[in-house]
Amino acid sequence: MRNEGLLYIVSAPSGTGKTTLLRGVMDYFPDVSFSISYTTRPPRPGEREGEDYHFISPQQFQQMVEKGVFAEWAEVLGNRYGTTLDSIRESRSQGVDLILDIDSQGARQIKEHFNGGVFIFILPPSLEALKQRLKARGVDEREMIQFRVAKARDEMKQARWYNYIIVNDRVEEAAEQLKSIIIAERCRRERVLKRIGLSKL
Repeated sequence: MRNEGLLYIVSAPSGTGKTTLLRGVMDYFPDVSFSISYTTRPPRPGEREGEDYHFISPQQFQQMVEKGVFAEWAEVLGNRYGTTLDSIRESRSQGVDLILDIDSQGARQIKEHFNGGVFIFILPPSLEALKQRLKARGVDEREMIQFRVAKARDEMKQARWYNYIIVNDRVEEAAEQLKSIIIAERCRRERVLKRIGLSKL
């Protein structure tokens, strides 16, 4: 008997290293899918359509909002991001575990739409460490870095309602913790018993 696919919702302030962690986890679990969001922001160097995001215009995004296509959507730093209902339903119905990389606004919406989601928040070791990481990546001007750090302070307050919190001090250690969460959730009593046909005994 096939279990319904699990939803892993991962959130983190910008610059925390979430993307690096998720790439490592996806390599480790080839049977886990990554939810590809829609966004109105332009592609960054190296990003590919349909692999990193679906890049669409603000007008297209608004039309999708009005049609009720999204399970969640949010505006972040002037750009919109969203995950479609159909993409989640299809993965879950096929028994495929799905990772959603979304902020806390979107995570709350997912919590309202779907039962059984696993909510994971990635924290930096400190705000000062986050500031240094943002500087080191060399993408933002000083004012934007200050803005991102201030925004991160507010976002981190949301971590208290997530199921799990990982502090990304050392990438290797944080990646192992994220893998452990996925494995542990797959080993929950009710899921294992259902899979082997013993849930009603």
